[in-house]
Amino acid sequence: MSRARVARRIATAAAYGGGGVGLLGGAAVGLLLTQARLARRRVGESDAPPPVADGLYGANLAHAGPGAQQTPLRLALLGDSTAAGQGVRRAGQTPGALLASGLAAVAERPVRLRNVAVPGARSDDLDRQVTLLLGDDGDGSEGSGGAPDVCVIMIGANDVTHRMPPARSVRLLSEAVARLRTAGCEVVVGTCPDLGTIEPVAQPLRWIARRMSRQLAAAQTIAVVELGGRTVSLGDLLGPEFEANPRELFGPDHYHPSAEGYATAAMAFLPTLCAALGLWPEDERPDAARREGILPVDRAAAVAADEGGTEVAAVRGPWALLKHRRRRRLPEAEEAALSPAPSTDAGARPWAR
Repeated sequence: MSRARVARRIATAAAYGGGGVGLLGGAAVGLLLTQARLARRRVGESDAPPPVADGLYGANLAHAGPGAQQTPLRLALLGDSTAAGQGVRRAGQTPGALLASGLAAVAERPVRLRNVAVPGARSDDLDRQVTLLLGDDGDGSEGSGGAPDVCVIMIGANDVTHRMPPARSVRLLSEAVARLRTAGCEVVVGTCPDLGTIEPVAQPLRWIARRMSRQLAAAQTIAVVELGGRTVSLGDLLGPEFEANPRELFGPDHYHPSAEGYATAAMAFLPTLCAALGLWPEDERPDAARREGILPVDRAAAVAADEGGTEVAAVRGPWALLKHRRRRRLPEAEEAALSPAPSTDAGARPWAR
């Protein structure tokens, strides 16, 4: 069965509350678990918490434009250790800081960053994370200034490694995206990365992990796009480049990206983030010379899962836009202007000055 068809089956099961679509037989699962235990012994530990990068970026741009002071754009990150920036030592090296500084430079406007991602998180933690951003009522009314303008979600790797049924994983992500969209947020989801690129993982686990993670990524894409969000595939982005340069693009634990790896991912994310806010100068029409096009959502999701950095966005009905946006180098991330960092309690005012 093609990846597009399996992804659609998973997305449909998620929408209708199905228990899940099995991707592997019992013997394969047993082999996977045995190999995973061996790989876990070879993957280094990373106990240090990720740096806190919450705060204001591009503060000097607040008075740069004509007229009144510009209100900061509000950017939020949700998800797992990749969104949190596990594996780097400085706040400016985290994906949140890189995206906030890049967004500020493109928008010529300050950006306030809020990161509620948690290392080790699975999709079942997204509901809690969304509540931290929107407040207990889930509609943005309790947070100072309302909901974020745009949210970036990176999730899925731990769902695969902890054997969460893919339909449940996609359903939980869909519920989080729906809450954010209802609150008025633009949403960009970084789909499940290719776990077959982790350096200590041997065959056949490498092949199995790659298949499972890319299938989940395709199903995530279908669900997110049909809710009005956009996706950026991380699978192949964290594939050939990471596989060819593991010492440079993986961190000391050989599992999480290094500073260079996060910068590579952030450069792929930034154009889509800006396009979601209407800030990117590129024509939204597909460029055939860049292998872009308007495809059925299922097909676009399957293609994107095989090529990292590919954006998928809704067009109309069952159609989606497949884009390979031109990447730009990111500016140096500025230090956050807020001290101490905003509280992450559910009743907090995360956008307050």
